[in-house]
Amino acid sequence: MSTFDDRPIESVGSREHATGTDAEPGREEPIAATIVPGTPLPGMYDAAPESSWTVERTRRRGLLWAILCVLAALLIAPYALEEIPYAWTRGRLRAEMEVARQALDASAEPGERFRWIVRAVSPAVVGIETVRDDVPAAVPDEWRHFFEPGFREEGLGSGVIVDPQGYVVTNFHVINNSSRITVRLADGRTLHNATVIGTDPVNDLAVLKIPAEKLSPVPWGDSDRLEVGDTVLAIGNPYGLRHTVTAGIISAKERRAATNAGGFQEFLQTDAALNPGNSGGPLVDMKGRIVGINTAIFGEAYRGISFAIPSRVVQEVYRQLRQTGRISRGWLGVQMEEISEGEAKRRGLETTSGAKVVRVVPDSPADAAGFQPDDIILTWDGKPITEPAALSIAVARSKVGSTVKVEVLHGSQRLELEVRVAERPLQF
Repeated sequence: MSTFDDRPIESVGSREHATGTDAEPGREEPIAATIVPGTPLPGMYDAAPESSWTVERTRRRGLLWAILCVLAALLIAPYALEEIPYAWTRGRLRAEMEVARQALDASAEPGERFRWIVRAVSPAVVGIETVRDDVPAAVPDEWRHFFEPGFREEGLGSGVIVDPQGYVVTNFHVINNSSRITVRLADGRTLHNATVIGTDPVNDLAVLKIPAEKLSPVPWGDSDRLEVGDTVLAIGNPYGLRHTVTAGIISAKERRAATNAGGFQEFLQTDAALNPGNSGGPLVDMKGRIVGINTAIFGEAYRGISFAIPSRVVQEVYRQLRQTGRISRGWLGVQMEEISEGEAKRRGLETTSGAKVVRVVPDSPADAAGFQPDDIILTWDGKPITEPAALSIAVARSKVGSTVKVEVLHGSQRLELEVRVAERPLQF
């Protein structure tokens, strides 16, 4: 921005003929003159109006720029001031995370390892708050008028950032039927406009997208490589207590249970303490990698038996939901039950492993392949079937449209049938 000097201007005046005694005849001497402000020189009157207008225009332009700068500062300052503490916290967390990752890669001492894992994972653990404005479906019709109008239900849960672009994995039951989802980040930012990318009610998983930058995701681990007895940590927000850390071991693998959405769900069992609010948070191994998503406990409160969805399942669901927004899983089309010891002996089986067909759904892949009631399914795609839940999970994981060989016991005869896997109907 320009500045102007109003001091008197000193310059050289015009030449005159001097005739005094000190002057040399015939020689012109320059006369030094001081121009006093307000004293015009010849020819100044013609240029004065233009110069004054230019100075005034420049002054007005400078004033306008100054006003615009002040207004911009007033508009930007609140946002900048709000972002400063987030940026400082985010920078500190990222620095700690990088140092922690280096320490874990260098095989930190066992006594120090937990602290490095927490520093490496915590920046990616988020708190999820939900609001439902409708009446729960479980409320009987004769009681619903007690809730209306304006019924409001709030929920708490956890989630974990798995991609720097803002993708968050959590449980389906955490965000189900929510009218508003709020995500709170570790650096203090609160985001009210999370988008649901897709859900998988069968596996109780959901993928969210948050509009945030400079995020620090947690890498995936391999749940199949876990062994019973391996140490794990759970991080989440039980009862709204942010970033609570609990430790435990893998108590069992391949726990299976029927789901309300149909089908069966596979779990890792752990004794890491989980409570309401932990749902959707990560279960991590001793390298700080996600090996499960915490989802359930046995009973209404913690009893030392907790469950997490294996990372193998979570990764596959996450990949499908991010790419297509929906889940496509295989379908056979049979109703099954376990094999009793008496029936196993009667059918000449050494064990009760397998799945007995109770009913075949008409026009299903099983019907087309020739399955009959009382058939016992022994293998699927070359892998032994131990129980109906194992078959259900194996079928669901099969690629839609693929052809799978299945060994069955038909009466006393072993047969090999070929099944063309179809996509599981939504309402089945």
